[in-house]
Amino acid sequence: MTPTPLPGGYTPAELTGLIARAGRALGLDGHQPHLLRGHTNAVVRLGPAVLKIARKGTPAPALEHTVQLVRWLTDSGFPSVPLHPGVRQPLQLAADAPATVWTYLPQPARPIIAADLAAPLAALHRLSDPPVPVRPLDNLDAIRRSLTAARTLDADDLAFLRHRTDRLEHRLKDVRYELPPGLVQGDAQHRNALHDTAAGRTVLCDWDTLAHGRPEWDLVTVEIHCRRFGHGPAHYTDFATAYGFDVTAWPGYPVLRDIRELRMITTNARKTAHTPGSLAEVRRRIKGLRENEHALPWNIL
Repeated sequence: MTPTPLPGGYTPAELTGLIARAGRALGLDGHQPHLLRGHTNAVVRLGPAVLKIARKGTPAPALEHTVQLVRWLTDSGFPSVPLHPGVRQPLQLAADAPATVWTYLPQPARPIIAADLAAPLAALHRLSDPPVPVRPLDNLDAIRRSLTAARTLDADDLAFLRHRTDRLEHRLKDVRYELPPGLVQGDAQHRNALHDTAAGRTVLCDWDTLAHGRPEWDLVTVEIHCRRFGHGPAHYTDFATAYGFDVTAWPGYPVLRDIRELRMITTNARKTAHTPGSLAEVRRRIKGLRENEHALPWNIL
């Protein structure tokens, strides 16, 4: 039997208690909670609000920084999912469980497609620097931290991934970017965007990965999600046309593609201690890297 992952690293009893505490604090304890996502964070709908409980042990200052950035984005008119009004954030639900609260946006039957991401991403990439510090995007550092923290991969796979990281770091030095640096979402993909039907637009969400870097990283991430997760090449072509830049036609694409895919694999490898059912998929992806299978479909984790 595949072990059941624990949303945000919390046991069912812990999560139930945290949701009940949040419901009382928000005056929403009469609403039935509905788990929307339960991988890195526990994302729960409570009536008109969405509660995002950070992974167990996350320091509150990390969420305070996200809240400051999102308030700046929305004050600037940027299309972001809004924070739930009238709430002092983040909520400290327990000593090791901070949370943010967002406005619930009902979603139509039509799912987000890649082209929907083009306008908000282009707007993000054009923004000036915010009044609060933003970390620089460093995918290679993130990969190495994940490999250091990984506990479920065998020594051969770890050695392969570390060697691949070193080779890609060397190749990255020769990459010449075309787009000016600025804010990047850091994990630009279909599941980090929502329809705002009332405003008639697409809004971005999940700002924990916001960073300062090169827009090409966001564009490569969209392309990977189209290719690896079954959306198809036409979805990516429509996105590139709407955005106005085809990252696959740019000479630096293979390097950024390989680094970004490596980060997606190593991040999930680190998380397998909390989501053991995902280990088989991580190993399957590593095997695909060894065999240069760029068209291998991936399963969503």
